[in-house]
Amino acid sequence: MQVSEPKVKAWPNGAQIAVMVTVMYETWPEGRTPPYSPMASPLREGVVDRQGISWAEYGGRTGIWRLGELFEDFGVKGTICANARAVERYPDSVKALHAAGHEIAGHSYTQNMFLPYMEPAEELALIRRCAGIIEEAVGERPVGWASPRMSPSEHTARYLAQEGFLWHGDYNDTDLPYEVTTEAGTLVALQHSDFTDNRVMRGSPKDFLDVYRDTFDFLMLSRRPEILNLTVHAHFGGRPPLAAMVHRILQHMQLQGGRVWFARHDEVARWVRQQGETT
Repeated sequence: MQVSEPKVKAWPNGAQIAVMVTVMYETWPEGRTPPYSPMASPLREGVVDRQGISWAEYGGRTGIWRLGELFEDFGVKGTICANARAVERYPDSVKALHAAGHEIAGHSYTQNMFLPYMEPAEELALIRRCAGIIEEAVGERPVGWASPRMSPSEHTARYLAQEGFLWHGDYNDTDLPYEVTTEAGTLVALQHSDFTDNRVMRGSPKDFLDVYRDTFDFLMLSRRPEILNLTVHAHFGGRPPLAAMVHRILQHMQLQGGRVWFARHDEVARWVRQQGETT
């Protein structure tokens, strides 16, 4: 696999910063809970954690809808990285988000299915299965993929290129996107967030506001184009305390008007590819 140097010299219409608004839309197998929660006391091994199950289900029942309404209020189109099981369980929400102009990207089947644990054939079958479920729900195949834990295997990029994906979101080694060339084709590597909402799970939601507001202000002073991935989880960031902070962050960003390009992952990837073709 070969990588290229970032080719982004500018964003569309002279914007200083590209902001990718990202929602991780996750679910776990029946009877399973996330490995984290706001509860300080874990239950004894072997006991079904019904509170944890209920907490995780908030994303599909309530949180994803609140975030969709919030983005609509600001006229922002984002990328929804969805477990395919969430698409199956809550198809109305995914269809509504897609109809509203948001990108639906692959994010494994359930959140506990980690690609590095799989045999190559199993991983390829999983990617195909997830793409098929999303396509059946919204009428078009996904062009982007972010792995659970943002942890790919040595085969992931090649399999995604082979299956016709445009971008791969498991990268954290540069500030700007770049192209990755595999034996099966080329992908655009997009970075994940350095500070998602679950970083403040047992702290103050205002820490989330402060980090993104300060980072945004810092990047706006840069001498080169910059990018910021604003990431929340539907089952946590969709709750009122965090959603309120997302509202304030977007409000702050929009004060900069045309200097900000709110872009879906696929829009950023296509711009990066276009820059590569013209250099």
